[in-house]
Amino acid sequence: MRIPRRAVVSGRFVAAIATLVVPLAFAGSAMASGPTGEYAVFSNCPYENTEVKQCIYSETLSGKVILGNQEVPIKNKILLQGGSKLNFETGEEQFFAAKNGETLQKVGQPVPGGLLDLFPESALPWWLRPAYKAVFENKLTGVEAVTELAKPASEIGINSANLAAQEGVALKLPVKVHLENPFLGSSCYVGSSSSPIIWPLTTGTTNPNPPNKPIKGTPGELTLNTGSTILTAKGLELVENAWSAPAASGCGGLFSIIVNPIVDAKIGLPSPDGKNTVILAGNLKRGYAPAVRESVK
Repeated sequence: MRIPRRAVVSGRFVAAIATLVVPLAFAGSAMASGPTGEYAVFSNCPYENTEVKQCIYSETLSGKVILGNQEVPIKNKILLQGGSKLNFETGEEQFFAAKNGETLQKVGQPVPGGLLDLFPESALPWWLRPAYKAVFENKLTGVEAVTELAKPASEIGINSANLAAQEGVALKLPVKVHLENPFLGSSCYVGSSSSPIIWPLTTGTTNPNPPNKPIKGTPGELTLNTGSTILTAKGLELVENAWSAPAASGCGGLFSIIVNPIVDAKIGLPSPDGKNTVILAGNLKRGYAPAVRESVK
């Protein structure tokens, strides 16, 4: 069938317009700055996913982790961010990973005493002492503990009702603790993806085995913004001291068969329920995802 010349010209015109519109559309997308105003903190929430109903931005500003015999104060801010969707039947929320891949930000916390406290030179065999001294001579004696997610973000558990009611598990985190120092190598961990440390955090009162005693968290001061689209919990404190930790692994690189037992002996690993504590203190913001989407410029 012969196509009329007018239709051909019209088709060419539409095609020409399309070549302009498509790049402009992509340019507009590239220029988008993300959520704005009070919603800007939710920039890493996967708000484009219509399954996501809430955006989460939680900052831990202080607290501590006691792992066996070793206490590590939290001095550097840690972010937990992403999105969630409520299951109305169970009250649990499905967690969605942060857009930038940093659902739980990897932030080092200085271990008091550093390498010297963890490893007195006398604890090492003579043939490892030169490597140990080389680290000290280069002033690389600091050890940092980095809490990392040990499972996919979808395995983070949230229950907002429990958080507000101060009972039950408000936040369940599967984690592993990375001990960082050149002497320890790049793979020194307590906990792993196959054997994670589970923190069933609560704003209520814990029920640990002895010698630990019950401690209490708090949901903090709860406020809503003007449009009731952002809930803020200021002064939130999540706690738990009824969890266990496995033995260390991968410490010392090729010499892990020697170094792992030294780490275990010093920290007191594996460490059973009643010997460990985590306190995470800070602030939490939960935003209504459709409102976050509408704020995008």
